[in-house]
Amino acid sequence: MTAGLQTIIYPVKDLDRAKALFSALLEVEPYADEPYYVGFKDAGQDVGLDPHGHAQGMTGPVPYWHVSDVRARLAALLAAGAELLQDVRDVGGGKLIASVKDPDGNIVGLTQDPR
Repeated sequence: MTAGLQTIIYPVKDLDRAKALFSALLEVEPYADEPYYVGFKDAGQDVGLDPHGHAQGMTGPVPYWHVSDVRARLAALLAAGAELLQDVRDVGGGKLIASVKDPDGNIVGLTQDPR
């Protein structure tokens, strides 16, 4: 079961320029501002900027489906023919993420909030 798409991550090459652009767009300051990730919350959405996204295979923005069991959803996607891009990993505070590529080359992200 999912809780829908609530997070989108943009791979960026210049984190400072991207941060300025999204600050201007969203008219909010980032809630997370680290050299490895900048995150904004606006209108129920989490918008992230990842300066390492391109190196991790991101070719554009990646939507993340919020799920109750990331390992089970990942296994289901792999069984349905998806290609593993990033296995489940903790990105801090117990938040888990994973990603796959569907048969058409689209990246599908999964995230599970801490329990």
